[in-house]
Amino acid sequence: MVKEIIGICTLGILATSCQLKKDNKNGSTAGVNELTMLVGTYTSGSSKGIYSFRFNMQTGESDSLSEVNVNNPSYLTPSEDGKFVYAVSEESNETAAVNAFALDKEKGTLRLLNSQKTMGADPCYVITNGKNVVTANYSGGSISVFPIKEDGSLATASSVFTFEGHGVDLKRQATPHLHCVRFTPDGKYLFADDLGTDEIHKFNVNATANFKNKESFLSMGSPLSFKVEPGSGPRHLTFAPNGKFAYLINELSGKVIAFQYADGQLKEIQSIAADTVNAQGSADIHISPDGKFLYASNRLKADGIAIFKINKEDGKLSKIGYQLTGTHPRNFIITPNGKFLLVACRDSNVIQLFERDQESGLLEDTKQDIKLDKPVCIKFVQ
Repeated sequence: MVKEIIGICTLGILATSCQLKKDNKNGSTAGVNELTMLVGTYTSGSSKGIYSFRFNMQTGESDSLSEVNVNNPSYLTPSEDGKFVYAVSEESNETAAVNAFALDKEKGTLRLLNSQKTMGADPCYVITNGKNVVTANYSGGSISVFPIKEDGSLATASSVFTFEGHGVDLKRQATPHLHCVRFTPDGKYLFADDLGTDEIHKFNVNATANFKNKESFLSMGSPLSFKVEPGSGPRHLTFAPNGKFAYLINELSGKVIAFQYADGQLKEIQSIAADTVNAQGSADIHISPDGKFLYASNRLKADGIAIFKINKEDGKLSKIGYQLTGTHPRNFIITPNGKFLLVACRDSNVIQLFERDQESGLLEDTKQDIKLDKPVCIKFVQ
């Protein structure tokens, strides 16, 4: 069951972007392989918040650019045009918020625009379609919607959808725990993964809704949700580049569930183990840009990345390898050219850089670690 609450909040935004360097001698654009990289962290130690880097996706080299103070920005997302980035402040009380920043593309600096309360504790995921921002609030068991103003800042929450229910694991699933929100490839729907109730909630997206017209951005979908195996603990969802398949990493069962996707409907076609040691700490999931390989991170035991080959015809997975990483690999990301995979190892205080064999899909540690206290989210801006 889900309840919608119309509420008021305070907000903040963050922005960054991929920046091409200028050749000082002739003024031509150089560094076409360079990206702006943003890293979100937990700030219980020495980290201040969000850090920006210039990253070369041919060599794997990185240069520090700037930092900005934000409490526990454990997840962030850039706007499509690279002018803004929206970052959560994952707090367990009424200070839980989403923050908005503007980016200076030349310097890589971030300027706080504002912050809004999520009205749901522990926001841990955030997305945007350029007109609205949506957060998944883990302990709050809810998702929150924020219209974006013309200057990139956020209005107070226009809607908060709060869920009810529980799962079979009375310790981990006593209440709903929203862990991820994703737009479908066609942009018509939003799926919200609920670790606590073993459901993927479905919403219809009103693509014309914005700050000016005040239209509702989300409405309840049909069906209201898709159920997965009890005790699975849905965490993160990703779609194949062709838009025909979706893949869900489940934190508790350690399994990847593959679905056929078409016009808002999910049909389960496979369940395969990413975590084979019952660590109950599976975390993130991504597909290589060419659509050939899928990667899933696992924590708590045998910390590392499970590697799967994707059958492009039927979407099914075959496990082909496993790459050990540092401690507590949470979020990870693949460079747009597919050459590198970067892993945020929270408890090792490093971002590890692996080179991908684009034929086999396997990974090799380049030993080009980026040292940073409690990194948990990596994003590129192009």
